[in-house]
Amino acid sequence: MTVQPGDTFPDLKLTVVGDDGPKPTTVADFFAGKTVVLFAVPGAFTPTCSAKHLPGFKEHIADFKAKGVDVVACTSVNDYFVMKAWAKDQGIADEVVMLADGNGDFARAVGLELDGSGFGMGPRSQRYAMIVKDGKVEQLFVEAPGEFRVSSAEHVLAQL
Repeated sequence: MTVQPGDTFPDLKLTVVGDDGPKPTTVADFFAGKTVVLFAVPGAFTPTCSAKHLPGFKEHIADFKAKGVDVVACTSVNDYFVMKAWAKDQGIADEVVMLADGNGDFARAVGLELDGSGFGMGPRSQRYAMIVKDGKVEQLFVEAPGEFRVSSAEHVLAQL
């Protein structure tokens, strides 16, 4: 079942990408007491993700902060090393927190897993964005297959 507004997440492990190596965290700890905009991409280094999705959030980070967002985070079903290399490639320092969901546990648990095996990618995350306050989903924006509209930084900003 797909997570819905009003839901809280199951408490799973995620890995925060940082300069000091992988930093394990739990979903409960990561989202506790904060307003977080979380967006998910099907894969690091993929065309739309690299050309539009991540850059849009990086570009608008000050706008999110001005609207009371504490953290903007990106998750993908990629391992820590891929997410770190992608962050470096995209010039992401610490403005967007990169969360590696290496085994797809988070994507599966929130019901937003995608079968990318037709493209040689295996299980992935759907493209989406959500606004989370203190661990509770406030708003969820899931893209239709092949679309990139409702999970864009500009659309999410308009909802805050």
